[in-house]
This record gives sequence, C-alpha cells and structure tokens, in this order.
Amino acid sequence: MNHCPKPHRVRDLLTSYFWSGDAIRSRSVSDVVLCGMLDVPIPPARLIADWDREVSRQGLEPGDVEPLPLARARVRWPDYACCVKAVSDWTHTLELLDVLSTSDVALMACRGARYHLDATHYGGAAFCNLFLSEDRGLDLHFPSTGRRIPLTRGTAVIFDTGHPHAVIQRGSSGFNGVAVDIDPVNALQMNEEQVWLNGARAIVCPDSGRCSRAD
Repeated sequence: MNHCPKPHRVRDLLTSYFWSGDAIRSRSVSDVVLCGMLDVPIPPARLIADWDREVSRQGLEPGDVEPLPLARARVRWPDYACCVKAVSDWTHTLELLDVLSTSDVALMACRGARYHLDATHYGGAAFCNLFLSEDRGLDLHFPSTGRRIPLTRGTAVIFDTGHPHAVIQRGSSGFNGVAVDIDPVNALQMNEEQVWLNGARAIVCPDSGRCSRAD
C-alpha cells in the first residue's frame, strides 16, 4: 500500500510596508504579544457617564472603534497620571525603557472590534493598549496564533500593528522577531503604507480574521 505524504503547508508571510522619512521600507510582522495586569484606578463615575454620552452621540455600532476626547478626560480625571505611570513602569520591566515618551496617546472606545490590522496606517509602529473598563465578557483575539486575552480594567498589551486581531465575545517573552528591509525592491515602488501576504496585497476577513491575498 502506498502512503502519499501530506503536502507541506508553507507558512503565510506577512510583509508590512511603512513610511520611514520620505521612503517606503519593508519589514516582517511579528506575532509576539506582550500582556500584563496593571493596578490602575477606577475612572470616576462622572467621567464614565461622559464617555457613555459620547459613545451614544457617536452612534457606535457593534464592531466600531472611535476616539474619545482625551484632553477632556485628562482634566476630569486626576488619576490619569497614575495610569501613564503604571504603563511606563511596566514597559521598563520589559526593557523597553522610555518608549512611551515618544509615543502618541489616544483614548478609544469600541463595542467589540471586527478582525483587522492597523499597519496600513501605523506600519512603522507597535500598539500599547491599556484597558480602562470593567470586565464586559470580551476578549482580544489574535486568530493567527489562537491567543485570547480577557479584557478587564488594567489589562495592558503590546503587539505589532500588522498582527490581525479583534475584540470578540468570550467563549465564541520580549517584543522582537521583526526584520527590517526584507523587500526593498517593492517598497521603492510604493507611495502608501500597506501589508502584503505572500507577494500580494493582503486583506483581512472581518468575520474570521483570516488573511488572504487581494488578487
């Protein structure tokens, strides 16, 4: 009896093309996710009420992610600085030193999030997220590795912007591994940031999180 060998599955190769100065460069996408639980204060009730009103005004639908007014939150929340310090102390334990001092900060709200990647806008960056709400039965899910992180107040994560992810209902080592200038020939021909999969532009299925080629 002949036994045919199982076909070897070639691992998908994600490539992020990003602006560096006035040129587009290329890099690999890391699936490393750093996660920690930080001791952060509960936002005051009046601030939570303000966020609820803003979310209602914006008309967020399930899967939408939108910014909230950060400056207003800073004024109304004296303990905001404690959150910044908690994240800063955590990144120092990861030997990331003063990475937050050169980072852009935003306050975001979502009602879950469809599967997506963010490297088409932030291709040269990583995301560092601190969750401020109480546990609402949601997980941060990375479908390529199957990792699910329960989201509750104090959950902090760092991950590659090119790593597909979503915020979905529950139940349904160091940050490295990125090689730069892995495809300089194609990068020189581009005029916008984008992510490619196995040699063609990548798209992410909003239902499954699976990456496929746009062609």
